[in-house]
Amino acid sequence: MRKELSISPAIYPQPVLMLATYNEDGTVDVMNAAWGGAVDTDLVGISLTPTHRTCENFRRTKGFTVSLPTAKYIKEADYFGIESGAKAKDKFERTGLHAEKAKTVDAPVILEFPLCLECEYAGVDEYGIVFGKILRVTADESVLDEKGNLDIAKCDGVLFDNSTGRYFRIGEFLAKAFSCGMVYKKK
Repeated sequence: MRKELSISPAIYPQPVLMLATYNEDGTVDVMNAAWGGAVDTDLVGISLTPTHRTCENFRRTKGFTVSLPTAKYIKEADYFGIESGAKAKDKFERTGLHAEKAKTVDAPVILEFPLCLECEYAGVDEYGIVFGKILRVTADESVLDEKGNLDIAKCDGVLFDNSTGRYFRIGEFLAKAFSCGMVYKKK
């Protein structure tokens, strides 16, 4: 028997995304944005309140990075979601993480997060979804397979459960996409 639940965006997985920009004084700003994901092969979309300092920054610089934190850095990732960069000028420094400038946009790459998308600010729609055109993707060698491709099992990524406010580690490999369902295809 099915039970009716309250209305919520219970679509899983909901990745935990770290958006990084530079403040006007050149310091690193990072925010936790759980409401986003891939929109197309070279486009991300993230639902953001326009008053965030991060939004002010990427409208000014026209660039931002999107990184996926690992389970090892869940406390830092959570902190980036609960502390306002407008109130804590040393928000990034407090975590002890490190950054370097992205190659294609005026934004930082957080070195401890193994996967990073360098994005050019591509606008916002009427719902407040911010779009970023992906110009470059980098990954730490520790999360690559023997052929040099990204291996998400090695990323130790985290997901956010909006209904309970909890983080989860990405699980185990189940099956190969566009293959396992072929058993139902008529010959």
